[in-house]
Amino acid sequence: MFKAAIGHSEDVDSKDAIEEILEQCQKDLGALTAQAGILYSSIDQEHEVLLNAINQAHPNIELIGCSSDGEISSVLGFTEDSVTLILFCSDEIDIKSGVVDVLSDDFEQKVSDAIKTTTQRSEKENRLCIINPSGLTASGVIVLEEFKKNLGELFPIFGGSAADQWKFEKTYQFHKNTVLTDAIPFLIFSGPLIFGSGVKSGWSPIGEPGIITQVDKNILYKIDDKTAIEFFEQYLGENITNPGEYPLAIFENEESDEFYLRAAIALNQEDGSAVFAGDIPINKKTQITLANINQILAASKDSVNQSIKTYKGEKPEVALCFSCAGRRQVLGTRVSEEYQLLKELNSEFKVFGFYGFGEIAPISKNGPAKFHNETFVSLMLGTG
Repeated sequence: MFKAAIGHSEDVDSKDAIEEILEQCQKDLGALTAQAGILYSSIDQEHEVLLNAINQAHPNIELIGCSSDGEISSVLGFTEDSVTLILFCSDEIDIKSGVVDVLSDDFEQKVSDAIKTTTQRSEKENRLCIINPSGLTASGVIVLEEFKKNLGELFPIFGGSAADQWKFEKTYQFHKNTVLTDAIPFLIFSGPLIFGSGVKSGWSPIGEPGIITQVDKNILYKIDDKTAIEFFEQYLGENITNPGEYPLAIFENEESDEFYLRAAIALNQEDGSAVFAGDIPINKKTQITLANINQILAASKDSVNQSIKTYKGEKPEVALCFSCAGRRQVLGTRVSEEYQLLKELNSEFKVFGFYGFGEIAPISKNGPAKFHNETFVSLMLGTG
């Protein structure tokens, strides 16, 4: 047995919101006790109130989550400034939580210790990991690379980074009954879990490719012999007002057409550099990308179709979605259509997810996990 229950509330009062959510979940759970859960919440909620209520209702729950830039569920669809919770129950799947706190202090050792401690709590085979990094205090790329070092290069890792509604000041992460601001909470699923995943953006490369020749973490200085701004301007013209609408496609392998996206968040006219929402690798092929809203929404549907196709069980219990705050900004008033497209494919899907500052998933099911921007990740979970 593997069961998921979802609650979602738009109540601005945190106490009332979590009472409503727990009541919704309990109707679905019946006599079952939640083993683990994930909470996504707007930054304006009283997060301690939310966590305390969940832990009181479900003692010893393995709970993680983070602040978000929009919440998704099959209860309310897409909403802003809300709270949504998923609870997991199973008698065959072990779900254990861990956390890496204070990322700047002895980071590599802390990741190693946290993963080792968490995985040792189950004797079953580790199957999948969901993580919610801080999004601001540490590079999502570096976080992911450390997790892969400890779990395995091809271990399935999914999730998204916490967000703060484009303030870029402070995000919040949740572990059990604690609110954190500089951490990586994570869940490890062990046992006979079946999953299928899809990763699509909708953006398509245009123009001639270039090679990244000068970079410092998430600051891109040069592509070939051009500054980052010059590379953008040769395709987009001068006075670019929103470079995030034209993310770079990064190709890990020059012989492959698979790529992930990096979205620029600022341009520096003094030195011609661009600041991105994720680290940029050096000596990789890159291209400018373009998309319109219809293409972006079509990609959301393709992502879900891909996750259904790669799910090898009879019927998934729940569909998890991780989408991008930048993607939400581009979609504007049509952002709710991402959720609607998923429900059109299967009206019976239980759906849960959020919009964050970066998405984490393998591009292909058996490939290594990557850190993405402007991308829609869908993940089907179930057993049997």
